[in-house]
This record gives sequence, structure tokens and C-alpha cells, in this order.
Amino acid sequence: MNASLTMPVHRLAVSLLLIGVLSACSPLWGTYSPPVTQTPPAWTLDPPTPAATWTPVSPSPTSTPLPPTATPTLSVSATSAPQMLYYSQSGDYLPVVASHFGVDVSEIASPVVLLEMILLDPGTVLVIPYRLGKTTPDERIMPDSEVVFSATAIDFNVEAYVAGAGGHLSIYREYLASSAWTTGAGAIRRIAEENSLNPRLILALLEYESHWVTGQPTNLAETEYPLGNIDWYYKGLFRQLMWAARKLSAGYYGWRDGTLTELTFPDGTTIRLSPQLNAGTVALQYYFSQTYNPDEWAQVIDPHVGFPALYAQMFGDPWARAQVVEPLFPPGLTQPSLSLPFEPGKVWSFSSGPHAAWDREGALAALDFAPPSAESGCVKSNHWVLASAPGLVVRSGGGVVALDLDGDGHEQTGWVLVYLHVSTKDRAPLGAWLNADDPIGHPSCEGGVHTGTHLHFVRKYNGEWVLAAGPLPFTLSGWVAHAGEKPYEGTLTKGDQVVTAIPNGSFETGIVRTPDE
Repeated sequence: MNASLTMPVHRLAVSLLLIGVLSACSPLWGTYSPPVTQTPPAWTLDPPTPAATWTPVSPSPTSTPLPPTATPTLSVSATSAPQMLYYSQSGDYLPVVASHFGVDVSEIASPVVLLEMILLDPGTVLVIPYRLGKTTPDERIMPDSEVVFSATAIDFNVEAYVAGAGGHLSIYREYLASSAWTTGAGAIRRIAEENSLNPRLILALLEYESHWVTGQPTNLAETEYPLGNIDWYYKGLFRQLMWAARKLSAGYYGWRDGTLTELTFPDGTTIRLSPQLNAGTVALQYYFSQTYNPDEWAQVIDPHVGFPALYAQMFGDPWARAQVVEPLFPPGLTQPSLSLPFEPGKVWSFSSGPHAAWDREGALAALDFAPPSAESGCVKSNHWVLASAPGLVVRSGGGVVALDLDGDGHEQTGWVLVYLHVSTKDRAPLGAWLNADDPIGHPSCEGGVHTGTHLHFVRKYNGEWVLAAGPLPFTLSGWVAHAGEKPYEGTLTKGDQVVTAIPNGSFETGIVRTPDE
């Protein structure tokens, strides 16, 4: 591809028994060795072109109005708004689609029976009133599988690519309290793993903003703030990567759960997101809206001269890779049977959840459990965290154990359970096959900011965090997770039993796994 690429202009602005454990989780460190070496292609960046002028768009041509001559075969609510055909995407369910279109669930019709809190099969035809008017561009610029840590990342070796590119990133090192001296490639790989983001995307963002991958930063801003967020708190590569991971996750999962429907730019401008977009595209539109105002932003997301064009030059056609692995959530997907991750007969505390899978923003996918203790805070626990299902340990270290339930050895495919804050002592080793109820290790305070000993537990499927209270609710020994009014304040229910999460713990948060569960 020989598209002319416009590079960005940087902005310079400067309980007695149960213990409570968690108010927020911050990044944890794991270990992983990419399996295949890949050498980056050579590419040439053409001179910049003038900035494109962005005009908010009306409904996409792919949102086809219902033909006036069509004979209705389904009930459509009476409305003066035009009726649009929408084909559901991976991860869609009715309340989310309704939020994207700004309509009520009752206004959505289909030739097939629709259930409100069930994943829609990709490609399901929906008829929806269109009332939004002007929106962001509705062209999809990045598949979901190139944003999350999906199977498209299995054959990608970050260290080999960075070394072959030969830019500033290849010689960069940064001292981190959690891992001492860390290479640039190591930081990219760890951020990708921890946040379940595609490393290709992170590398391309770094190249687009500051040329770190293939060249050298050209000014102080590019050197100290290589992803363009000029904020002293995020100075240095690793903090810039943390910030980027937060914003990409907020965009992707905010669209996935229906809470993100518009963009707000630094100048205060707001614009509605096109309901035709996929989560991967929204992740990028949202990410770039954090640092660019509308006219610049339009140029950045332009698939011909902006970031998508650079991405294709660096890594080839992302849509071709996506065809092999998508949809990430296939038709009929269900959660496998999972048990509570601790010993039967022991009273643990449901201390918080659902909350962010990793760090501060993103998918509300995690549940937290604290072991019995007569003391609060970070105390040693001899209680065991157990495997909720059989699987292969594909990551073990830095407080993390990742259990691959399909046993193919890849964290990017199928169901994966991620256990966080697991102590080094007695932790299940990399490569171990565990049966259900085999020990994972002991709960602890290892691996991030915390207020007490606990277990942070989360699911992924095909590299995407799975919302704990979404259409595939986190279900453990028959206990079903539900969201609260705020993150951390949800409930677990089983029949008429309800346990409400309380971060600092109390007797009422106790939950017991019975011997037959």
C-alpha cells in the first residue's frame, strides 16, 4: 500500500472473620514468551498531506432503509423515524444495540425471536428507528481482533519485530520498580499481555505519534511523551503505554457495554458515535479524541492518509487476518461450567465486583474474593485458590496465573481464566495441567496496588475480556454476577440468595461453596 500518510502534530500542554481487600487494582506483571519470530517489512512514509476537513455524517449507506415496497414480515413499532436495517456484530445484545441507536429495546424488531440479555448471533437482521442525525464517520477502520489480544497475535514476536525495525525503541530501557530494567519491547509485550491488547496496535500507535519503532523522536515532546499525552504524570514510555491501554480499553468496552455513545474532544466539542461501528473502530476513534480536536482527528482516522494507512503498511491488511479468526464471540457461545475458586466449606468474602478487568478503565469483568482471616490488610494466607475448571497454565508469575481451558497453549484463543494476586509460594507453574479443584496457589497482595489479601478473578474469550454482568454473566457454582450502580458494588445471586459486595468486608459478604458444587 502506498497511501500518503499524514503524521500528527504534537500538542504541548502541560470483619472479624472476613476482611475487606480492594478499592482498585492496578497493573500486574506476568511472563510470556512469544512463539514465533517475525521480521518487520520495510516501508516508506510518504510526505504529509493537508489535513482533511471532517463533516459529521448522516446514516451510513450500509444502514439500509427498509424498502417502501417491502411486505413486512415482522412487527415494527409505529414511528415517524426511518426504519434502518442493522446486522448484528460479535458481542451485540439488545440493550447495547438500543443504546447505540438511542432507542428503546421495545422499538427493535427482527424476523427472529429476540431475547434481551442473550448474545445476538452475528449477522442477525434488526429493524431499528433511526433518529440520530449527524454522527462520526461510520467506516470501520480496525477489526476487533486487531485491538484485543486475539489469535492474530499468536505468531507475532514483539522483540524480533522491534529489533528488526531498528528504531529508538530497539535500544530503549526503563527502570520499573516491579521489573527493574525493562526493554522497550518488553514493556510493549507486558502492556499487551496484561491489558489483553494486540501488540501490533500498540507498536503502530507509538510509530504514528513519535517514530519510535522505525526512527528517532525529533523533539523533547516525542522523547518524553511518545504517545502524545503531554502530562507529567504520564512521562516516560511505560506510563504513556499505561495511559494508552486505559483509553483503548475504555473505548472498546464502553462501546461493548453500551455506556459510550459519544465522543468529547479536548476543545469541548461532542459528537455522537455512528451506531454502525464495531468495538475496534470505536476504540481508536475514542483514543484519538483524547488528544486531537475534530479537524485533526478526522485526518488521523482517515483510512487513506491517517493511522489506519500506517497500520496497513507496517503489518499488512488487518481485515484479512480478521477473516480467519472472527467473529470473536461465535454463535451459540456459552460459559463453561465453573466452580467458585476456593475450597468447599470455607467462608470467603465477596469483596468487590464487577469492576475493571485490569487497571482503572475498561471491561467490568472482574470479581474479587477474600479468604477468611482474623486480621485485615496484607496478611499471609494458607487458604487455597483452586482451579474452577480443568486447563493448562499458560502464564505464571508476578501474581498472575492464566489457565487456558481449551488446552491449546495460547492465551489468545478460547476460554481463559485469569487469577490475580496469587502468591509466589506454591503457585501453579507454567505448563502445568490442572484438573478442576487442583490448587492454583494462595491469595495474597502480590502484583499491584491493594488494601488487603484477596483474589481477583476474570474471564477472557478469544482474547477479549468477558463482561461479568453482561449476556454471558460470570457464573460460579450457580452464583450469578450482577452489576451495581457503580463498579465494585455488584451482587451475586443464587435462587433467592443475594450477596452484595462490600469492599471493606463484613459478615454479610460471606459466601460458601458447598461440597457438591
